[in-house]
Amino acid sequence: MLNDNKANSSMENVILGTGCFWCTEAVFQNLKGVQEVVSGYAGGHVENPTYEQIGTKTTGHAEVVKITFDPAVITLTELLEIFWRVHDPTTLNKQGADVGPQYRSAIFYQNEMQKEVAEKSFREANASDLWSDPIVTEITAFTNYFPAEDYHQQYFNRVGERNPYCTYVVKPKVEKAKKMFGDKMKK
Repeated sequence: MLNDNKANSSMENVILGTGCFWCTEAVFQNLKGVQEVVSGYAGGHVENPTYEQIGTKTTGHAEVVKITFDPAVITLTELLEIFWRVHDPTTLNKQGADVGPQYRSAIFYQNEMQKEVAEKSFREANASDLWSDPIVTEITAFTNYFPAEDYHQQYFNRVGERNPYCTYVVKPKVEKAKKMFGDKMKK
C-alpha cells in the first residue's frame, strides 16, 4: 500500500480522480480525519510527468489527489460517498469544460480491500438515483503516482477567488460539499 506516513502507521491512502485536482483537493482537505491531500498524476506510462505533458493527452495519466486519512475517523466508504457526489462520474474523460483523459473519473485501488470497497460503492452509486446516466468511473489497480508541481498544491487555499476558475468551479464544489457533508467537515 502507498503509505509514506511513517509517524502514524494507522493512516491509509487512497488515490482519486474527479477531473481538476484543484477542486478535489479543496473538498477533501476539509474533512475530519483527512491528514493530507496532495495533487498529482496517476495511471500513466511517463515517469515524473509535468502538467504540460499531461495536457498533451498522450501520457495516460489522470489528474488525481492522494488522500491520507485516518480510517478510525473517516472510512474509505465515507470518502467514496463524497467522491460520487462532488463530481460527475457519468461523463467519460470530461468534467464541465475540462476535457481529456487526464480529467477522467477514477479510483486507483492499492489492495484487495480497497478494490472491494470501491466496487461495492460503485454498484451502490450506480443503482441509486444520484445520476440519471450510468457511471463510467474507472476502477483500476494502482500502478504509479507522481506529485504535481508545487504551484498546484493547496491551490484554492492560496489563490482562491483571485482565479475565475476557482470562483466559478472550485468554490461551488466546496460549498456543495459543506452543505451535504457538514457533519464530516473540520471546524
